[in-house]
Amino acid sequence: MSEGSTTELLRLENLTAGYGDGVALDGVSLAIASGESLAVLGRNGVGKTTLLETIMGNTRLHKGKITLAGRDITRLPPHARVKAGLGWVPQEREVFPSLTVEEHLTVIATPGKWTVERVYEAFPRLGERRRNYGNQLSGGEQQMLAIGRALMTNPRLLLLDEPMEGLAPIVVEDLSARVVALSESEGLTCIVVEQHPIVALALSRNAIVLERGQIVHTARSEDLAGDHETIERLLGVGEGGADEGANDAAARTQAG
Repeated sequence: MSEGSTTELLRLENLTAGYGDGVALDGVSLAIASGESLAVLGRNGVGKTTLLETIMGNTRLHKGKITLAGRDITRLPPHARVKAGLGWVPQEREVFPSLTVEEHLTVIATPGKWTVERVYEAFPRLGERRRNYGNQLSGGEQQMLAIGRALMTNPRLLLLDEPMEGLAPIVVEDLSARVVALSESEGLTCIVVEQHPIVALALSRNAIVLERGQIVHTARSEDLAGDHETIERLLGVGEGGADEGANDAAARTQAG
C-alpha cells in the first residue's frame, strides 16, 4: 500500500499463520509506508487480531516473511520485535493493578522522543492520574495508559487491537481524536483493528478488509466510508447497522 517515493516501513509476504496447526491467515501480503495509518476490517473471526498477533510474533507462522524497515524480523521473538520498533496495544489492555500510571510508563521506557511528560501532553488525563494505581482507572483511562505505555517504547509502528472496545461514545470521541493526532501530527505509523468500521475508517487513511484469513478488499478509508454497498456486503453493516454512538463519535472526530 506504499505510494510514490514514500519510505516503506512494513512488508508482509504471503503470511500463513494461526494457533497450533490451525490456519487463521492464508497468504496475506501487504506493504505499509512510513507515516501511514491502516484500518483492518472484517467480520468476527476472520483473522484481524491474528494479523496483529502475527506481526508481533505471538502466533505460529507456517510460512511467509515479515520485514520492518528493511530488516527481516520473521523469526524474532516478541520482545526483540519491540526493540526493533513495534509498539503493541493489546485488546485486553493488560494494566497492572499494583502499579501507578507513572510506574507503568517508566518501567518500560526506552530512549527516544517519547518521554513520560510527552505522553502526559498527548493524554492529559494520565498526567492528572499519574499517582493512581491501575485498578483505580476507568476503562478509557486504562486504554490511554495502554497506548501511552506502548509509546514509551518509542515504536516506529503502533499496533492497536480494538482500542475503542467497551468505551462510552464520549470517550471514543476523545480517544479517537488523540489516536488521529498520533498519526497526523506525530507521523507515527499505525495499524488499527476496530470492530466498528466507521470508527476504524475515521482513524485511518487506508483500509483492508479480511475474509476467511485473506485480504478481499483494499481502499482509501474515506472512499470506503462512503461506499455503503461494499461495507454492507463485506462487513454486514448497513447505514443503520453500526452503533449510533460510535458513528456520532467518528463523525465528530473527522469534523475536528
